[in-house]
Amino acid sequence: MFCPKCGNADQKENSFCRNCGTFLPDLDKLKSKETTPEQQITISSTFNFLSALISLVLTIILHVLYTGKEGTPIIIYVVIGFLTANFFWQAQAFWRVRQLKKQLPKRRVEDSENSNQIIESHYSTEKLLPQADFENIVPASVTEQTTKNLEKIKSSQT
Repeated sequence: MFCPKCGNADQKENSFCRNCGTFLPDLDKLKSKETTPEQQITISSTFNFLSALISLVLTIILHVLYTGKEGTPIIIYVVIGFLTANFFWQAQAFWRVRQLKKQLPKRRVEDSENSNQIIESHYSTEKLLPQADFENIVPASVTEQTTKNLEKIKSSQT
């Protein structure tokens, strides 16, 4: 791996550059941790639904156990009001997330082994970037040119 700041070669990932001290993350691990918008929507709708359900159940329990009885503290009514408001807030958030999921474009996966690789999206990379020109390739490393010289020296010594 090359350091993106100073260009020093032979660096290990998830370490610091030996030349300039820049942190070099393992980019393959970062890519695997990314979540798709569909996964984010599923997670969000699940949390909204569970929060709404728990708020409703607690509101019903508090209402059945404490309302209408003498000596009920005012805080119980405040908590019931808060839980009711929370139920309606989470229910509308759940509904809005479901509406958002309908607006996402349909995507298909290349193969079943790699379900995170999305091959169809809003934009095609061919529209954003021109095709690569492989005729004028610059060598990836300076050592490519020096190994040819080493082979010549080695063959002349034998």
